[in-house]
Amino acid sequence: MQTPVQIQIVSDFVCPWCYIGKRRLEAALAIRPDVEAGIAWLPFQLSPDMPREGKDRQAHYAEIFGPERARAIRDKMVATAAADGLVFATLPGARSPNTLAAHRLVYWAGQMPGVDQNELAERLFAAHHTLSEDIGDPAVLVRIAAGVGMDGADLEARLRSDTDEDAVRVLIDEARRAGVSGVPFLIFDRQQAVSGAQSPEVLAEILDQAVASRRRAG
Repeated sequence: MQTPVQIQIVSDFVCPWCYIGKRRLEAALAIRPDVEAGIAWLPFQLSPDMPREGKDRQAHYAEIFGPERARAIRDKMVATAAADGLVFATLPGARSPNTLAAHRLVYWAGQMPGVDQNELAERLFAAHHTLSEDIGDPAVLVRIAAGVGMDGADLEARLRSDTDEDAVRVLIDEARRAGVSGVPFLIFDRQQAVSGAQSPEVLAEILDQAVASRRRAG
């Protein structure tokens, strides 16, 4: 194959199914080791009206679902994540952040040669879902960014400003206009799309279809 299969993933970093979906895509690619893939991350916000300072996570979920249902949902997600090799935890003081700054960071990573946008996404997911870190905090984001080689003395200042907020919002609006109402949403070679954290076997079949489509196109 001359070029990798291009996979665009529309997601939000506070979405537990998006992190699980990432693991299942990785498992699908392991099932198809002969398929090379290029992965790009596109922004979506499940809670676009979240205050910039975020909210206490447990209080936020209790507000949405009620305390008992929120607890049941959390326990179920912990078990589901564990089956895919992930550890989900909500430590005392954990925040539900506004993710616009995290999405801007990923947007910038996609423009920087040598920076792995996919690895940055992994670290953002882990910071929120496993470590209970506040990925709405620019200082936390700068530290995470440094781990993937994003170096810039002005990075924290840019995160504290509104730099590229409009550009990221445009991408979110484009996803909504294209019909994305839930995440994760995966697009293969801009031709085939699938919503939700599908099983590795389903994703492997879609990879096969993408490869077959390329072969038919010559």
